[in-house]
Amino acid sequence: MAVRDYYEVLGVKRNASEGEIKKAYRRLARKYHPDVNPGDKHAEERFKEIQEAYNVLSDPEKRKTYDRYGFYREGQSGPEAGPGAGFPGFDFDFFGGGEASGGRSFSDIFSELFGGRRTRSEPRAGTAEPGRDLEYHVTISFMQAIKGTEVPINVTHREACARCGGSGSVSGSRTVSCPTCGGRGQIQQAHGPMRFSVTCSRCRGSGRIRVGDCPVCNGSGAVQKAESITVRIPAGVNNGSRVRVPGKGDAGEYGGPPGDLYLVIHVQPHHFFEREGNDIICRVPLTVTEAALGAKIEVPTLEGKASMKIPAGTQSGQKFRLRGRGAPSLKGGGRGDQIVEVRVVLPKIRDERSKEILREFARLNPEDPRAELKV
Repeated sequence: MAVRDYYEVLGVKRNASEGEIKKAYRRLARKYHPDVNPGDKHAEERFKEIQEAYNVLSDPEKRKTYDRYGFYREGQSGPEAGPGAGFPGFDFDFFGGGEASGGRSFSDIFSELFGGRRTRSEPRAGTAEPGRDLEYHVTISFMQAIKGTEVPINVTHREACARCGGSGSVSGSRTVSCPTCGGRGQIQQAHGPMRFSVTCSRCRGSGRIRVGDCPVCNGSGAVQKAESITVRIPAGVNNGSRVRVPGKGDAGEYGGPPGDLYLVIHVQPHHFFEREGNDIICRVPLTVTEAALGAKIEVPTLEGKASMKIPAGTQSGQKFRLRGRGAPSLKGGGRGDQIVEVRVVLPKIRDERSKEILREFARLNPEDPRAELKV
């Protein structure tokens, strides 16, 4: 069964840098992590696929091999080339160590492909690994997003074990040679006439295992804990903004640095204001007299009422700009503007005298607004 191109899985180009690969992985892992998508089998499978792709492309040697030969799954009876890979420059003459193989045997190639294989999800014993980032979704009001606020949240994450100080070791713990691989870190596997080396699953390639680990965290250096924290939401956040809380993700393995907590902001709609970027949009009604003769009116803003001049002859739907009355910029550098769209509201005619005045107005000001229409 063919596997997907790992570059396609992470959404990066084949010449992507290590930083671009890591950035793409962190973004996708946060989106599809099982903790964020409980019970979603599709997300779980997608997360495994992302993990598998990152485990190969984040390791320079594995990536080099993948780019050259294709992807090989451990335990297969033969190679499975990844998309766009294959075995360029090789044919079946390499059984005899011919020119195409550079004198290497199948065992040499399999050893190169599988030797020293290790994933980030399975660190070597005692190796410090950074903690996982976490996401938490919060909902705030429109005005809280504009002015900033503080939100209390309850976070369940892994924190450094108090018993061992995050090291995973306590007094009396030690490392010994792995009895499975004899301290070599690799074991030999055979498939028919072929033999190749794979990473020892017990010591994860280190050649040594730890005994006497911390009994509280079982040697991982971290334990699960629920914590109540208050997070400051800066003024100007918008729907979908992410607020980073450093060090409040999962604790690292074996004393590694903790991950971060990201708050994903959801903003409730406002009954009068709308937001487009940092601009605030609103709609204000005008009487016929105000629109025709001009007027000075008061308009609601984020900071209270503001005076605005309506010029004579203003049309319904015309827009006016109140500079600096919009939302504050998260990047600094001032605020957006408030865009006021006016809508002319016709009066209710309650008596014959008012009707006669309107008829007289029409006689004194003859105008056909449809004269320019052409079909």
